[in-house]
Amino acid sequence: MITLLTLQLTIFLLVAVGFLMKKIHIIGPQGQKNINDLVIYLILPCNILHAFTQSAADGSLMNYLAILFISIGIQVFCVIYGKVMFRREAEGRYKCLQYGTICSNAGFLGNPIAEGIYGAEGLVLASVYLIPQRIMMWSSGLAVFSGTSDKKQTLKKVVTHPCILACVLGIILMVTGLPLPIGIDGAVTAVGNCNTAMSMMVIGMILADINLRDFWDWTVVKYTVHRLVIIPAVVYLVCRMLPLSKTVLGLCVLLAAMPAGATTSILAEKYQVDSPFATKMVIFSTLLSLPTICLWSIFLQ
Repeated sequence: MITLLTLQLTIFLLVAVGFLMKKIHIIGPQGQKNINDLVIYLILPCNILHAFTQSAADGSLMNYLAILFISIGIQVFCVIYGKVMFRREAEGRYKCLQYGTICSNAGFLGNPIAEGIYGAEGLVLASVYLIPQRIMMWSSGLAVFSGTSDKKQTLKKVVTHPCILACVLGIILMVTGLPLPIGIDGAVTAVGNCNTAMSMMVIGMILADINLRDFWDWTVVKYTVHRLVIIPAVVYLVCRMLPLSKTVLGLCVLLAAMPAGATTSILAEKYQVDSPFATKMVIFSTLLSLPTICLWSIFLQ
């Protein structure tokens, strides 16, 4: 509970900093665009690469394989689920909702919660769980926003994106156990560690352009219920039928119960796809995740 409260407070303070910087005109529209591009093309790839190099390659092989295959299944389920549940929404909202269903904030929020509840084993298993999500969010997820009618052009955009290249290199390094060269490793880590602060401040800047009287949105409420309650409930019911350890089952459910990832807003802003709506999704689902994650944690004990 203390870990979760601390993380939530950190998130909202960083959002408030970005909001204030935009409101008092320290950062203008062009500066916001430049920071957004910096996050997408440099900070996020470094963060992804660092995360893969920190993933352990030892421990219980059966638990690793189990959580890996379940995570792949969850990602496939979320892709289909988002398409079906939000198919009647306007195109801009549909893209945000679909991406937000595929990509949660399991990396930033999930890792420390996994470690707090399940110890070092939980942290390592969580890092394995996140491998399919990181790949999916920068392949299928990116295609949601950047897609065109030309499938070949869409594929080219996706496979050449810095975040996809970082995923490929990260997997190679994790599997082979090879470290990044000294110096490069430190630089990648230093830049990647800026991810949370910069991403949340970008969300605050987008939030500064939203009329707060329009912040309440029933579609966002519906999305939040799906993201925080229904999806993890489905994961729980399916996992209960499988011969899984209590740790693997609990982690799968908890990590499936995370709010919308910050990249929902960042990519919506980049590709001009209703970023105010995407920001409301991130802020509202993150706020409501405070009680829901606590309830899921109690239920799974």
